[in-house]
Amino acid sequence: MCLGVPGKVLTVEENAQGMAMGTVSFAGVNKEICLACVPEAKPGDYVIVHAGFAISIINEQEAEETFEILRRMGELADLEERPDVNAPEVDSKEPSRPSGGGE
Repeated sequence: MCLGVPGKVLTVEENAQGMAMGTVSFAGVNKEICLACVPEAKPGDYVIVHAGFAISIINEQEAEETFEILRRMGELADLEERPDVNAPEVDSKEPSRPSGGGE
């Protein structure tokens, strides 16, 4: 499932190609986002971001309600600092042994 995540616009500027870009804060994690779909967005606005593109402007209350729902669903893991759950486990009690046959 794809989700749009709310973020607060911190800066707005045009890139070299003339496209509106901005720095958007997601619970304290700042990312560079394309604002071309919401050219009226300005610093202080809240936007819904999907796949690196701001797709709509929302008010602060809607943003907070959405963040709370996503927290409850566990969908903010990418924005929260935590250990890498996909990292392989290492058992430090057992020394590693070379693989191969025929000793």
